[in-house]
Amino acid sequence: MRRRPGIGGLQTAAAARDQYRQLGENVAKLRTDLMKEQLSTFRSQLEDFARKHKNDIRKNPAFRSQFHEMCANVGVDPLASNKGFWAELLGIGDFYYELGVQIVDICLATRPHNGGLINLEELCKLLGQRRKSAREAVSEDDCLRAISKLKVLGSGFEVISVGKRKLVRSVPTELNKDHNEILELAQAQGFVTVEEVERRLSWSSGRATDALETLLDEGLAMIDDGHRDGRRRYWFPCVSSISSNVGSDTL
Repeated sequence: MRRRPGIGGLQTAAAARDQYRQLGENVAKLRTDLMKEQLSTFRSQLEDFARKHKNDIRKNPAFRSQFHEMCANVGVDPLASNKGFWAELLGIGDFYYELGVQIVDICLATRPHNGGLINLEELCKLLGQRRKSAREAVSEDDCLRAISKLKVLGSGFEVISVGKRKLVRSVPTELNKDHNEILELAQAQGFVTVEEVERRLSWSSGRATDALETLLDEGLAMIDDGHRDGRRRYWFPCVSSISSNVGSDTL
């Protein structure tokens, strides 16, 4: 018959478990302390780098984008506040605040023509026209970062992907899968017809008409009936060059 461990054996096993647990906690603490020390070193080096290259960060969009990636890798967000070390050193907070205000102005000015949905490339082009006298060049990455800060306004500002294009939405309009497919189809010519949607997407006439009329009601499409074939064209300024022509005249 197998003997059960006595009280002494149980106490020894318990003590051993406590020692292993204590050892594990010590190792975990050492690792945590080491990681904190490394992060602190990285942040300090990042601050030194920013001081040394602040002019490049301000004026060079590609350099600025790489700097943001470096910040993200060590858990630093230079755009978290208008105040503090980063804002005082680089003026980045003010730069993106100004950019955000200009983006809002452009979206509002072009909304009657595109329904609140504008191609990111077109937006950057209009932004460049407005900022001709500004010292800092602006990239799509800058626009995306400024737009991400506009979400706090709660007014629908966000970037959506339709096919290979990025569109900036400035109204709280919900686009479903059908709407996105039509917008992607329209990128080739800037417009579609009911018949083309039926043929290319294998939809019924009712489904195509319903989706197109919804986009028309939302102000995202414009209709053109002046063609010999009698087919109505649904134009989408957000994926055609119409918005840039209208926007440059308006702004």
